[in-house]
Amino acid sequence: MSPEKGINIDPQTKASSSSNNKKVVYHTKDFNLWYGDNHALKDINLSFNEKEVTAIIGPSGCGKSTYIKSLNRMVELVPSVRTSGVISYSDKNILDKTFKVEDLRTRVGMVFQKPNPFPKSVFENVAYGPKIHGIRNKKVLNEIVERSLRGAYLWDEVKDRLNENAYGLSGGQQQRLCIARCMAIEPEVILMDEPTSALDPKSTLHIEELVQELKKEYSIIIVTHNMQQAARISDKTAFFLNGEVVEFDKTDTVFTNPADSRTEDYISGRFG
Repeated sequence: MSPEKGINIDPQTKASSSSNNKKVVYHTKDFNLWYGDNHALKDINLSFNEKEVTAIIGPSGCGKSTYIKSLNRMVELVPSVRTSGVISYSDKNILDKTFKVEDLRTRVGMVFQKPNPFPKSVFENVAYGPKIHGIRNKKVLNEIVERSLRGAYLWDEVKDRLNENAYGLSGGQQQRLCIARCMAIEPEVILMDEPTSALDPKSTLHIEELVQELKKEYSIIIVTHNMQQAARISDKTAFFLNGEVVEFDKTDTVFTNPADSRTEDYISGRFG
């Protein structure tokens, strides 16, 4: 166990205190969320840096997906949700009523647990976001589509199938297409909610390799039920339990020298 155990260090802010002076993209302060009377997230204080991968781990029902969906305000679509505290993105509180959710989702992309391509062609899936933002020039759209598909390591597999329905792609290809769709609007952050849980091992490997490349340009926050995956691909890891952040630190530290016995119990498979 860590020699820091027993010392009064906030587990939620410890990692961010030594983050090599990187720009903080997201910061949540004293964030709480309720589903009706159910207090699902409790006093969450976390910061996420630019061009890093942060993994969020924890047992089912601990608040991981609720939290990541709060970061782009998608959780507001659920009836009876109420929140308190602050979620800052680029130093602006996204929970402020004057903050336009459309602006947020332009800069923060989301990839879900199951691939969710639109019932359109491969080309139209990727071009959809740029078109929504007013780009109509065919040459420009072609360039965006190719660049995004190349960025998602999918171009060589689909360059002769751009006009085919995206539903004809394999599950792994569909998930990479959804990542390309995110990249097409040039976000700053990509949120991933268990993006490989529905994929086979080969497709999972493709996504993990892609994440490592994407962090050169994007900040990535990934919820995963796979602790080995978190250990492989993330720079920092937050461990959630019962709606609270038990520990947040560099991934190597969390997995090899956790400061909290509950983290050690979860990672060693004693529960969860």
